[in-house]
Amino acid sequence: MCLLCGKTQTGGYILFNKILIANRGEIAVRIIRTCCELGIKTIAVYSEADQESLHLKLADESVCIGGPQPAQSYLNIPNIISAALTRGAEAIHPGYGFLAENAYFAKACAEQEIKFIGPTENAILTMGAKATARSLMNEAGVPVVPGSSGLISGEQDIERSAKEIGYPVMIKASAGGGGRGMRLAMDSSQLKKAVQTARQEAEV
Repeated sequence: MCLLCGKTQTGGYILFNKILIANRGEIAVRIIRTCCELGIKTIAVYSEADQESLHLKLADESVCIGGPQPAQSYLNIPNIISAALTRGAEAIHPGYGFLAENAYFAKACAEQEIKFIGPTENAILTMGAKATARSLMNEAGVPVVPGSSGLISGEQDIERSAKEIGYPVMIKASAGGGGRGMRLAMDSSQLKKAVQTARQEAEV
């Protein structure tokens, strides 16, 4: 199944006529080229800092969605949704990074009857919670790497769990994302520092 297709009521699939790409650079260029091959019109979005970017020249339409900082543009959900609605986009492709794993963005798209080309809001929320995702995989019989059975926070519990698993161990903060909140402890002497660093990174 092509990710640039929408499911019909009869169970078949039909190509979208026009999609908005909520990303920039090489990611956007790749999506635009695929859409071109499929005959799908594209809307590129950009910040004030990306006015000369290649993806704008390749897309059928382009819309400025805010200032140079990502929070003002590529992470600005209201502006992206507004651009999609005013330009008649049937779907939004988030690429990866930015809002690709943002459950609130997926929900905002659904509320405006815009197809989010990616996981559902529920899937993002479920798999984004590390302990919940691990538990679900265990229940489904999917092999997972050795680790704690759930969230642990007390120092003694962490030390005991690390000893049971066996060193080296990877410390992963439940709130971390994008590689943040992960630290390797080669032995017990590195464990406390690894836990502290992982917690601090996850809070940023």
